[in-house]
Amino acid sequence: MPDTHSTVDDATVQIARLRAQVEALMKDRVTPVLSDMAGRAESALNTAAGAVRGQAQSLSGQVRNQPLIAILVAAGIGYLLGRTTR
Repeated sequence: MPDTHSTVDDATVQIARLRAQVEALMKDRVTPVLSDMAGRAESALNTAAGAVRGQAQSLSGQVRNQPLIAILVAAGIGYLLGRTTR
């Protein structure tokens, strides 16, 4: 009959080895990929934010240059939204 204590010790050693392997995989493979993906996402977000900022500034300039047209466009959009939500 196998010794229960030695079986538990063997299982504990195997679990420790598996834990070390998982930690090594995380450190060597997963963490760099996640870091790269986070960097790319941040870069894309900054690019998108810059584009939105540029569009907002452009629109703001157009509204300043042509306020009557801006008011008419806003009124038209409001009217259409009002009609479609009824």
